Amino acid sequence: ARFEAGTPAIAQSIGLGAAVDYLMNIGMDRIHAYEKELAYYLRRRLCEVDGVKVLGPNEDVPTAALVSFVCDYVHASDLSTFLDMEGVAVRAGHHCCQPLHKAVGHSHSARASLYIYNNKEDIDKFIEHLQDTLSFFGSLEGDNDGDGSDEEFVPFI
Repeated sequence: ARFEAGTPAIAQSIGLGAAVDYLMNIGMDRIHAYEKELAYYLRRRLCEVDGVKVLGPNEDVPTAALVSFVCDYVHASDLSTFLDMEGVAVRAGHHCCQPLHKAVGHSHSARASLYIYNNKEDIDKFIEHLQDTLSFFGSLEGDNDGDGSDEEFVPFI
């Protein structure tokens, strides 16, 4: 490194140190417990949504604060695009695990991820937007329950 051209990543190193201090002040055990609580809540709420299949282990198996899922009649990429227009960010695609997707019979999935800056209200808002988006796509497939609720959902601004 002594003869490398350019300036060392000084600002990034200082930033990393500040981030480590921040996390250590909160406490990694507290962060882990909070993520576990959020993960359980997210999984439970997703399981309540019609047309959503949660991928992964059962609720009683400890997981990270993320949940992969697939939806009936909506490709994960379309779902993520429409949720993004509502201010909700999810990942869509293979997530670098094509063999696992193949094993569970899906070519893709969506993934919602949480961290210490999220809370249960964020999850509830995500579920609300997810249900609105699924209702919209369901109306295109003729699967809407006929209540007209999709008429109020305008994903494009």
